[in-house]
Amino acid sequence: MGTFLRKRRASLTPKDVGLAEYGSRRVPGLRREEVAMMAGVSVTYYTRLEQGQHLNASDSVIDSLARALALSEVERQHLYDLAGTKRKGISRPTSKPDFARPGTLRLIESMTDVPALLLGKRSEVLAWNELGHALVGSHLDFADPQEPASRPNLTRMLFLDPRTRDLYPQWRLEASRAVASLRLLSGRFSNDSQLAALVGELTLKSPEFATMWSEHPVDNCMSGMKILNHPRCGQLELDYEVLSMPDDSGHRLLTYTAVAGSSSETALKGLLSA
Repeated sequence: MGTFLRKRRASLTPKDVGLAEYGSRRVPGLRREEVAMMAGVSVTYYTRLEQGQHLNASDSVIDSLARALALSEVERQHLYDLAGTKRKGISRPTSKPDFARPGTLRLIESMTDVPALLLGKRSEVLAWNELGHALVGSHLDFADPQEPASRPNLTRMLFLDPRTRDLYPQWRLEASRAVASLRLLSGRFSNDSQLAALVGELTLKSPEFATMWSEHPVDNCMSGMKILNHPRCGQLELDYEVLSMPDDSGHRLLTYTAVAGSSSETALKGLLSA
C-alpha cells in the first residue's frame, strides 16, 4: 500500500488536483503535506501510511485518500484491497489449486466458433476449448490445463515464452495490460502464496516485468482489441471480452471474436483446419 500511495503521489502535479504551485520542487509530484491536507489527515499519519503502517485505516480515510489522489474507480478498489479494510476477518486459501467447474467446461466446449479460455485468479489457464488452444497455445498440449503442475499461465507465457511473445506484434501493450491486471489481482488476493510466487518468479527472470511491476500500474482490462500474428493464419484483429464469474472464485472467461465479414473472421474460422 505504501508503494502504491507513493507512486500515485509522484504521478500528480498540484495543477492535477486544483492546487496552486509555488516555487520549484526537488522531486516530481505532490508533497506529503499536500496529500495529507486534501485527505484531512495529519502529515504524521499519512507518512505512516506510506511506510506501510495502515492496519487501522478506516473506510473514510481510504475514501479521502482516493479523492485526494484522484484515483480511478479501479484504483480506488485496489486501494481498498491493499488496505484490507473491507475484508478483515476473512481468510482465503493461500495455495490451493483451482479447477474449472464441470458446467463451465461444458459451456466453453459448446462455443465451437469462439476461442474461449477459463482463467484462474493467477491468470493460469484452467481450461480452453479447441479454438482457444489453437489461437494462443497451439505449441502446448491441449490437456495441460487439467493438471496444476503443467498448467499454462498467460502472464508467464507472455514474458518468458518466446513463441507467445512472437504472437503479439504489439507486445509491450499486451505486457502492460498483463502487469496492470496482475497488480489488481495481487491486491484482491493478497494472501495467495502462489500468486506471490508468480510475481517473484517473473521479477527475477524478466527485467521488463520487474520494471513494469515497479511502476505499480493498476487496471481492470475487461475488453478491447488485440492484434495477433499467428504462425498458421497470419495477422488477426480480434476483440476480447473478460467475464468474471459471479462468485468469489476469481475465475474469468476470456473470449475472442472477429468483426463479421472481416479477413480475421475468415482466418479464425479456418484456424482449426490450417
